[in-house]
Amino acid sequence: MAERAALEELVRLQGERVRGLKQQKASTEQIEEEVAKLLKLKAQLGPDESKQKFVLKTPKDFDIAGQFDPMIPDAECLKIMCEILSSLQIGDFLVKVNDRRILDGMFAICGVPDSKFRTICSSVDKLDKVSWEEVKNEMVGEKGLAPEVADHIGDYVQQHGGVSLVEQLLQDPKLSQSKQALEGLGDLKLLFEYLTLFGIADKISFDLSLARGLDYYTGVIYEAVLLQTPTGAGEEPLGVGSVAAGGRYDGLVGMFDPKGRKVPCVGLSIGVERIFSIVEQRLEALEEKVRTTETQVLVASAQKKLLEERLKLVSELWDAGIKAELLYKKNPKLLNQLQYCEEAGIPLVAIIGEQELKEGVIKLRSVASREEVDVRREDLVEEIRRRTSQPLCIC
Repeated sequence: MAERAALEELVRLQGERVRGLKQQKASTEQIEEEVAKLLKLKAQLGPDESKQKFVLKTPKDFDIAGQFDPMIPDAECLKIMCEILSSLQIGDFLVKVNDRRILDGMFAICGVPDSKFRTICSSVDKLDKVSWEEVKNEMVGEKGLAPEVADHIGDYVQQHGGVSLVEQLLQDPKLSQSKQALEGLGDLKLLFEYLTLFGIADKISFDLSLARGLDYYTGVIYEAVLLQTPTGAGEEPLGVGSVAAGGRYDGLVGMFDPKGRKVPCVGLSIGVERIFSIVEQRLEALEEKVRTTETQVLVASAQKKLLEERLKLVSELWDAGIKAELLYKKNPKLLNQLQYCEEAGIPLVAIIGEQELKEGVIKLRSVASREEVDVRREDLVEEIRRRTSQPLCIC
C-alpha cells in the first residue's frame, strides 16, 4: 500500500507539472515529453482494486480471430476530416498520413538507439517548418546522433507520395527487414484502397516526415494542413500549422481496464482556434463582418422608463417565433443600443418611443442602411419575417 501511495503521489506531481507547462505555454516538445512520463507512471500504477470496477466493451463486430479490419474506421475518420474541412471553406488542404510502426522500424534499421527514438521523432516532425539541414543539425549537434545515421534517416523522411510510395517501400531491402515497418506499410496500402473507394485519395499524401510526438499512437497517424492560407494584399501567409490531426491509439484505453485488455481506438480532433484565426484573417482582408448571434431584431427604446414596454414587445416577438432580444439596462441610451446591433450583426431594431406608443406603431430600423419606417404593431411580426427571409448583405 505504501508503494502505491508513493506512486500515486508521483502521478499527482507529474500531472501538476504538465498543467503548469501548459499554463506557461511551454514548447510542444517539452509538454509531450512530460505527458509521456505521466502516462508511463499511470501505467505503472495500474488499476486500483479497491475502487469500483468498470467494463470496457469493444465493437460488436470485433473478434480475436482477426476479422475486424482496423483500416475501415481509420479511413472513415479521414473521410470525416475531409468533409469537415471542405464544408468550412477555409482553402485547399492536404492530409498527411504515416504510421508509428513505420517510423520505429525506420529508426531501428537506420541505427538510432532505442533511448533516442522519441527525441529524434520530435526532430523529424519539424520538417514541415524547417529545412532538412536544420533538422539534421539538431539531431547531430543537440541530440548526439551520428551524422551517418542522420543521413540515412534523411533518405527516408524526405519522401512523400501515394500508394506507389507504399509499394516501393515494401520492396525496400533494408526497411523490409523490420517486421513492424512491414505491418505498418501493409496497413497503409489497405488504407489507400479504402480511401480510393471513399473518393478522397487525392487529398491524402503518405509523408514519412510526419511523426506526431505523442507516445500513445500505435498505428496510423495523420494531420491536415492548408496548402495556401488566404491573405490580404501585401500580407504574409498566416502560419497556423495543422488544422486537424489524429491517429490510432489501441493501447491507451486498455491502461484503465483492470484486466489490461486491448481496446481498438482511433480518433481525430479539429483545431478550432487555428481555423478561427484563418477565418478572421480572411474576413479582415475582405473587410467583412461576422454575425455573432442569430438574433433577428433588437427591441430598443428611445426614451427612459420604457422597460415594461420593451419587455411586452420582446415577449410578443418570442411568442411569434421571432429571435429577438433586448439590453438588460433599465434605461439604455439609444445610441448604445444601435452600436450593440452593429457590433453583433443584428440586422433590425424595433424602437419604442412615447410617440410610437400613442400612434400604435413601432419604428423599424435597418442597421445596415439606417433606414427607418413606422410599422403598425399588429403588422410587425410579418414585416420582420419578410425582411429576415431575404439574404442579408453583411458589409
